[in-house]
Formats: sequence, structure tokens, C-alpha cells
Amino acid sequence: MSEEQADKANTGVEAGEKPTRFKPGGAYAHYVLFVLVIVYVFNFIDRQILSILSQDIQADLGVSDADMGFLYGTVFAVFYAVFGIPLARFADVWVRRSLISVGLLFWSAMTAMSGFARSFPVLALFRIGVGIGEASASPAAYSMLADYYSPRLRSTVLAIYSSGVYIGGGVGLFLGGFVMETWNTTYPDPATSPLNMKGWHAAFLAVGFPGILMALWVRTLREPIRGLSEGIVSEAHPTPFKVLRAELSSVIPIFNLVPLHRVGASIPVNLSAAAAIALVSYGLMVVTDNIPQWIALGIGIYVVVSWAQSLKARDNATFSMIFKSKAMIYTMIAFPTISFVTYGVGYWTAPLLLRLHDVSATEVGMYIGLGSALGGLLGVTLGGILGDKLKSKHPAGRLAIGYIAVAGTAPLVLWMAFTPSLAMAYFLNFAHHLFSACWPGIPPSTASDLVLPRMRAVAGAYYILVNTMVGLAMGPFVMGQLSDVYAAGGMESSEALQTAIASSLGMFGVTLIFLTLAWKHLPKDEASRLDRARALGEEVVQV
Repeated sequence: MSEEQADKANTGVEAGEKPTRFKPGGAYAHYVLFVLVIVYVFNFIDRQILSILSQDIQADLGVSDADMGFLYGTVFAVFYAVFGIPLARFADVWVRRSLISVGLLFWSAMTAMSGFARSFPVLALFRIGVGIGEASASPAAYSMLADYYSPRLRSTVLAIYSSGVYIGGGVGLFLGGFVMETWNTTYPDPATSPLNMKGWHAAFLAVGFPGILMALWVRTLREPIRGLSEGIVSEAHPTPFKVLRAELSSVIPIFNLVPLHRVGASIPVNLSAAAAIALVSYGLMVVTDNIPQWIALGIGIYVVVSWAQSLKARDNATFSMIFKSKAMIYTMIAFPTISFVTYGVGYWTAPLLLRLHDVSATEVGMYIGLGSALGGLLGVTLGGILGDKLKSKHPAGRLAIGYIAVAGTAPLVLWMAFTPSLAMAYFLNFAHHLFSACWPGIPPSTASDLVLPRMRAVAGAYYILVNTMVGLAMGPFVMGQLSDVYAAGGMESSEALQTAIASSLGMFGVTLIFLTLAWKHLPKDEASRLDRARALGEEVVQV
């Protein structure tokens, strides 16, 4: 590729900024990976801290297990997923490092503001803000890292990036418990504390402010040339902010009907889908007696349907590469069902141990946090490395990691939930993370392998969207809802939560079905990627 071609191909530089030239996988690529891992650490510190604070929040605000599952999962997840769609598309046409920086600044500020919440609705509002901000990070990071490293290392690199989930989750549990208990000990009477804050308020402030400073560091990263790692030229988009406006308008209910009509999408089909979603949501409200959960999830699903309809009308090639690939569809169902279990277990482990044992939040946060961080880091890294090795042996080899995750996670989580020994529970929390954390590098790397470079961030957002809706929006809530149902039937709160966790492991049956279907179709779909793109009218330039 000539210098002129490379400069033209780069879609992510600002006025007067020279495109970054680098050796894929070189020292600067490693530096960028290191910084983006830290960003993801902040992402999950701000997300996971809610788990260790939940008992105090519930006591202070008077909310149920299902309400906390809704707060941690659904209310966050819906906005995370919905705004992830336009922000991912924006990442495909704008400066990715700047998008990540702005998003980090926003979600850190919303986390800090959570420290001023005095009611459940206000806290939910700030968590919505956290979800919107965090939606900017991963699709842009997936795209950047795919350009900084060659395709043969993609699973390993994305697995290392995904380690931020477990490091951040562990740090969030420890730091949240430590700050909360230290504050409560120092100020036992909230009326005498600064700003009348309680421990959980102080914990949100403590983890929010450092992210604001981290945003400045991210802004110094250099943007890679888009598509260089594969030698596929991507033309610069002349008006990236018009793309953002169009994408945002396509995901806001009611307002989205105008752009849908403008691009030629069927309004009757859209309204019919909205009516069907509303009907199902109403039925679930009646069955569960939980209105906010199903309103929020219904809106999220409607936005997804509208976005897909809009994408098909505006960019049929990207739509078809994603939604007409059986391998893509089955992979993007299989792994989020694992996430359903892991998000739920990850949130409810700390509350379960606090209910079962006479132990402090600081101790639980420290041991659960350390075990989650260490086990998750080892699991996700080894899973990525093994996935790449298996990929070299068989086109669908990476998917085998999904089977390993299920086989190891289910028995260890059951043992952890029911063991009478607190020390054993701490060890089993570490042990199950070796398996439950081994898979996150697999679906985004598989998605990248099935689309063209200009479609990577959107494909990544599609995975995050499904993973968020199935895993984060449903896993913690369903476990909390089941816990409330079992408690209403006469169980103690700890026994009810144990039983809810055990019941939810049945989701792994769905996982195994879709993993097997994905394994069947992946070799053919990946081998035909460029031919399918050309048949859709894409100009595929290989250099």
C-alpha cells in the first residue's frame, strides 16, 4: 500500500493529523492494548461496584432482589445496548480513541453523581447515564485492536482486552466494600458526615473521579489506519457526524419513524413489530408483577428491531453480512446465554455470601474481588490463546471454548453456592472463573472474521447488543426474580438465592444447542466472506 493510499484509507484522523504508521503487533500496539485494558477495567469497576453495595442500598432505599437485578442489569443494559448501536456505527467512521475518551469521561461523571442519589429512581437515572457512556468503549476498542494486530492474534488480543472485565469487577468489589465500611465506621451517623452521605454514596464518588483523569490519557493515543492489518482499503467517510445524527434518530422511538420512512423502510412492518413487543411485554408484566423491567426491555427490543430495519435499508451489505450469516446468528445467541449465567452469578455471589455468613462487606469484597480478578484474568487469557490455537487446527476451533466454559462453570458454581464453608466458597469463586471467563474473546473475534473491516465496529456492537440484552438485562434480574418467588414461598432469603442461582444454570442447555449449530456453519461462512461481500456490491480491494 502506498503512502497516498494509506492516507486515503484512514477514516479516523482529525484535520491536520497524519495517519499513524506502525508494525502490526509492535511495541506501540502493545501500549495501546495496555491502555484499553485499563479503560475496560474502569468500565467494570463502575459497573460491578453495585454488587457489593447492594445490601446497604436495599436497606436504605427499601428495594427487593428483583429491583436490584433490574438496577444492575436491565436499566443499565437497555441503554447500554441501544446507544451502543449508533456509537458503534460512529466508531466505524470517526476517531475511535476520541470516542472512547469522551465516553469514559461521561460514564465516570455519572458514576460519581450516583453518590448524590437519595432515591431509587434517581439512582436508576444515573445508572442509565453510566450505561450510555460505557456503550462507547468496546465497539471502538474492538475495531482499533483489529487494526493494531494481525488476524491470527485476534482472539488472544481481544481476550486480553476482555480481562478488564474481571480485573475491574474484582477491584470494584474490593474497593466498594472497603470505602463503604471505612466511611460507615468513620461516620456512623450520616447526619454528621460530609454532605450527609452514607458509605455507599462515598464508594460511588471514590471510583468515579479517577476515570475522569483517565479520559485525558486515552485522548493521547494515536489512531491506526483502518484496515491496514488485513491490507483491505477502507475509504474515509466525508461526514461522520451526519452518520451519528442519522444513527441516533434511528434508535429513538417515535422519532425513528421519520428516518425509517426516509430510507424506504416499511412503517406498517415497524408498527406491527412494536405492537407484538408491547403485547408480549404486557403479558410478562401481568405474570411477574414487574412493570419497569418489561417496559425497559420492550423498548430495548423495539429499538433493536428498528435499527435492523434501518440498517437493511441504508446499508444492505452490512445488514446481510451480519444477519444472513447463520454462523454469525448462532454464535451471537450461544455465547450470550453463557453470559446470562455469568452476569447473574457475578452479581449475586457477594450478596449470597453476606447472607449466608457472618462476614463483613470488606472481607467478601476483598476475597471475591481478588478471586474474580485473578481467575478471570487467567481464564480469559488462556481461553483466548487456546482459541487461536484451536482455530489453526479447525475453522470453527475457537467455538470449542464455549463447550469448555459450560463444562467447567456449572458444577463449580453449584458447589460454590451450596458449600457451608466460606473459605471453600472463596476458592470456588476463583476456580469457576477459570472456566466462566475463558470465552469472552471468542464471539467478537469470530464476528470480526465474518465481516469486512468497515463493518467491524457494527458487528461488535451487534454482539454486545445481544450479549447485553440476554446476559446483563436478563441474568441478574431473573435470578433476583426467582429469589423473590422462592422467598415468597417460605424459603429463607439465603436459601432462596441459592436455589435461584441453581435454577438459572439450566440456560446452559440452550448454549449447547446453538454452539453446535454455529460449529456446523462457521467454516463455510468464513471461507465465503469476500465472495459474499462482492455479491452484495462491495468493492473489496486487497493489497
